[in-house]
Amino acid sequence: MILVRKKKRVVNIGGVKIGGDNPIAIQSMCNTDTRDVNSTVNQIHELENAGCEIIRVAVPDMEAARAVQDIKKQIHIPLVVDIHFDYRLALECMKNGADKVRINPGNIGDTDRVKQVVEMAKSRQIPIRIGVNGGSLEKSLLEKYGGVTADALVESAMGHIAILDELNFSDIVVSIKISDVPKMLDAYRKFNEISDIPLHIGVTEAGTLKSGTIKSSVGIGALLAEGIGDTMRVSLTANPVEEIYTAYDIQRVLGLRKTGAEIVSCPTCGRTQIDLVPIANEVERRAANIKKPIKIAVMGCAVNGPGEAREADIGIAGGKGEGLIFKKGEIIKKVPEDKIIDELMLEIEKMIGDVDF
Repeated sequence: MILVRKKKRVVNIGGVKIGGDNPIAIQSMCNTDTRDVNSTVNQIHELENAGCEIIRVAVPDMEAARAVQDIKKQIHIPLVVDIHFDYRLALECMKNGADKVRINPGNIGDTDRVKQVVEMAKSRQIPIRIGVNGGSLEKSLLEKYGGVTADALVESAMGHIAILDELNFSDIVVSIKISDVPKMLDAYRKFNEISDIPLHIGVTEAGTLKSGTIKSSVGIGALLAEGIGDTMRVSLTANPVEEIYTAYDIQRVLGLRKTGAEIVSCPTCGRTQIDLVPIANEVERRAANIKKPIKIAVMGCAVNGPGEAREADIGIAGGKGEGLIFKKGEIIKKVPEDKIIDELMLEIEKMIGDVDF
């Protein structure tokens, strides 16, 4: 059972609202050079097509900050800029249309510099994300807690928040990321108890497509199941599009998103007389572009096959060199093994309309 989400203050990120009862927005980050506008825009378009709802870019220098203007003009989702240390980059990005700034107030200089950033953010209604990371925790906190701990991460976040509170700025989002999943869970839980600030959740430096998906699914999934989280990013050492697919899968498994294809397939056993593994993989590949919610069962035999197919919108149950196609639990046709994928996809297209398989 998914626990009820704690109601957080609502933050508007370029038209995408998080917090309150709003859906948990899915984010990614470009791995292109932000100064290369064409490459960055092309990647954002790919991410938009995959379902990305908020995109972030790195801004290491003024050339990248100026590129934000051209990027923003060519994309259709909110643009977040990721900035460290130099407050002038934040000011330039906000002038150029950034929808949110990821910056830690405590590391961009004196009060006057923070005040300049906050005043522009206020005037343009641009939220600030405070991004606490286990790899860049303040030295004083590392000494106080003897290393990176959940309490140290939360205290760091609260310290940055206090700076913004002093300037009467409340349009804030917080992330508390670390690659250690148990510590990450502990930190988010503790922060969630004491604040109504919306949380951006994720496991930082999670790893490759395989290991990172596992870590992120466990960490992010556990928080979402507890009702914690208002926006999320799956961090993978892979094509960023994979982050979006994984994020949707995590939310879909928890029943938080009713969109796209859910594939149910059996692990196969000695009863299986059809080459199911490549069939299941190919069905998953072809169904990746489906946006409408549909449950597809790919089963190896008649033991559990018909029952699972009954629970699905459509599915197959394998036989010896052939398969049965079910729709809403009813057998609609028997087809040879070499035709089963094409026939299944044909029936899916009839159900949900034109899809490029």
